[in-house]
Amino acid sequence: MLEQNLFSDTFASVVLEDIGACQHVVRTILGKDDIEIVSVKSQYRLLNITSKDTILDAYAQDSTGRQINIEIQRRDTVDHARRIRYYGSMIDKSILDKGAYYDELPDVYIIYISETDIWGAGKTVYPVKKILGETGIPYDDGNHVIFVNAAIDDGSDTAKLMKYFETADPDDMTQGPLSERVHYLKREKGGHDEMCKVAEDIYEQGKLENAKAMAISLHESGVADDLIAKAANVSVDLVRKWLGLSMA
Repeated sequence: MLEQNLFSDTFASVVLEDIGACQHVVRTILGKDDIEIVSVKSQYRLLNITSKDTILDAYAQDSTGRQINIEIQRRDTVDHARRIRYYGSMIDKSILDKGAYYDELPDVYIIYISETDIWGAGKTVYPVKKILGETGIPYDDGNHVIFVNAAIDDGSDTAKLMKYFETADPDDMTQGPLSERVHYLKREKGGHDEMCKVAEDIYEQGKLENAKAMAISLHESGVADDLIAKAANVSVDLVRKWLGLSMA
């Protein structure tokens, strides 16, 4: 059974794909009540043929064109800062068309939510601030990073939000549209059906990823494409697509 709090990748993705729920999280953490989220995609994959793909937990855009990525970090990561650096570079690459000018890059906000205080300084929120040396002059490249954690309770609205992330209590309606979304998914039949569909999709996606890995391994061992397709129970065209991406 899927763990159902907001530090579960699956449950958080289903919750945050709702515009109202996502907007509530963003407004609370950024302290901006006027943010209007116009679109959001969960588990959004940014493809890179020549290097590592990136899957964003929730990727939203607001009415001004700002790009907002919410990352839920539960497992240990070797280097949080460099992970975010890579995510930011992938987002920039995906939104700047060839031949466009750099000033066309929109502001990007990466909100990195963790269960623990990964920086160990006793703060709920750590906004990354950039300045030019000792001048105090802000260095604004349009890339904004905010670390948030559930371990430190400073009594703020963000800390209350983080406590809700830990419980995702369907009877706690203190978090507005976020609470409404959680209540729907946990208490109402339509929500149960939606979660079951997500669980099935995850299972099928897992099978497909395993088949892809097997296809690449068999190809490297010299097995013919048609035999690989039979072993993986997929079409020859799909096998060749996988192999083409792998070799590229």
